[in-house]
Amino acid sequence: MTRWGVLALAAAFVAYPWLVAGSDSAAFLQDMGALVLLAAIGASAWNIVGGYAGQISVGHAMFFGAGAYLPLLVYQHWQLPPLVGVPLGIAASLVIAVLIGFPTFRLTGHYFSMATIAVAELVRIVVGNWDFLGAAIGLQGPATARGWYDVIFRSSVPYYYIFLAVLALLILVTWQMQRSRLGYYLGAIRAGERAARSLGVPVRRYKLYALMLSATFTSLAGSLYALKTGFIDPDSGLGILVSVQMIITAALGGAGTLLGPLLGAAILVPLQTATNTWLGGSGSGLTYIVYGGVIVLIARFEPGGLVELWHRLRAARRRRLEIRHAA
Repeated sequence: MTRWGVLALAAAFVAYPWLVAGSDSAAFLQDMGALVLLAAIGASAWNIVGGYAGQISVGHAMFFGAGAYLPLLVYQHWQLPPLVGVPLGIAASLVIAVLIGFPTFRLTGHYFSMATIAVAELVRIVVGNWDFLGAAIGLQGPATARGWYDVIFRSSVPYYYIFLAVLALLILVTWQMQRSRLGYYLGAIRAGERAARSLGVPVRRYKLYALMLSATFTSLAGSLYALKTGFIDPDSGLGILVSVQMIITAALGGAGTLLGPLLGAAILVPLQTATNTWLGGSGSGLTYIVYGGVIVLIARFEPGGLVELWHRLRAARRRRLEIRHAA
């Protein structure tokens, strides 16, 4: 994308809440915009380890849950501002990433994916039976704002701009990572770990670096979710559907690309909302059907996602124009 294209896209996202402010469903559209950005944050965070490093983690819900639980936990037990729990959630996620990364990165392919599922489900079961963490009932935040530090707003617009700022930071970090040694090493690891080792790449160390960076922003996504909703329980914070949504969002737009997760979120979140509205209810069963259908379509027609499809169509159009001019 050109520099002008990036500026136009950024301007569109900044202006979005005001562009829809005059409509009859302004509040609904603004809230959906915030949800799209939140989903893009989670998918972009997963994309660091799953897209760029090629390590398909299906257990990122444990990092999301750590970020979601800590802000509400410090309020529930000590009446501290939920913001205090945000860095604590990041710290907890980093510890989990190190403890999980060392043993699981000995595995490759679907064995690694299965191990992450097992660990995430174990964490969910433990939290669901631990009274200190709210057990199956979960935790709640402040009902009314005691001050700005509780981050409670009646409108979705402040949340929208907070999410937009975090997403912009994450995209900037990812862009810098692509251009750094870490990005080149992760690309080599994704292409083939054995070949990367033969070239002198410390594979396990850099996969751990990618996991830690991914866990940091995934935890931040969980904290933002908890601050917005004011509630968290084992299913909404640690359920496997949380991890699956990150994977499908990134894969739909294009895993391993900078803006692919954002494109996937812009399509998947409204699609999920629309299907739940049209078919009634918002149960997880219908969501699984939507996600399953997206997985089948991606695997069958475009494994590289919509960004790769766009590049291939552009290349085909360019070749046709060159042939036409040559003739």
